[in-house]
Amino acid sequence: MSTTGTLFTISAPSGAGKTSLVNALLKGTGGLQVSVSHTTRPMRPGEVDGVNYHFVDMPRFTAMLEDCAFLEHARVFDNFYGTSKQWVAETLARGLDVILEIDWQGAAQVRKLMPDTVGIFILPPSLATLHQRLNHRGQDERAVIDRRVAEAREEMSHYVEADFLVVNEDFDTALDELRAIVISQRLTLAKQQHRHLQLLNNLLS
Repeated sequence: MSTTGTLFTISAPSGAGKTSLVNALLKGTGGLQVSVSHTTRPMRPGEVDGVNYHFVDMPRFTAMLEDCAFLEHARVFDNFYGTSKQWVAETLARGLDVILEIDWQGAAQVRKLMPDTVGIFILPPSLATLHQRLNHRGQDERAVIDRRVAEAREEMSHYVEADFLVVNEDFDTALDELRAIVISQRLTLAKQQHRHLQLLNNLLS
């Protein structure tokens, strides 16, 4: 029998390696999809509309907001981000797990509407490593990088609002920990009872 999927929020300061970890997790874990957010942020080199984000202008984003189309939305670094409510609901109903890569503000909004959401926070091993990773991107000006690092402390203070904490010092270790979190949620008693109802009835009859 099918069961609904689990909704995961994954939050982290810029440069913590969240996107790389999620991409690797998706490649090696079946039954898992990541939500493609809508954003007013300009497209970066190498990004594809509809794959990395749904890139929309401010009037379009405002119209969707007025139509209550977002499960959550937030303003981050002067840009707006939002998660499609309909897409998340339909994907979970198909029994697939869903990952939302969102900041702590969005995660808090989702938790309020969907209390069963599993929150994960990813931290860098140090501020120096965070700064180094942002520099290596080569996508932002120095002023933007300095601003992101300066605001990282405030972002990271919200790790206490998550259910799980992963420190991305070693990529492979952090990836294993993320995968373990996903799998553990699939093995909860409630989900296993629903999934194996016929088996349990046969075993106990």
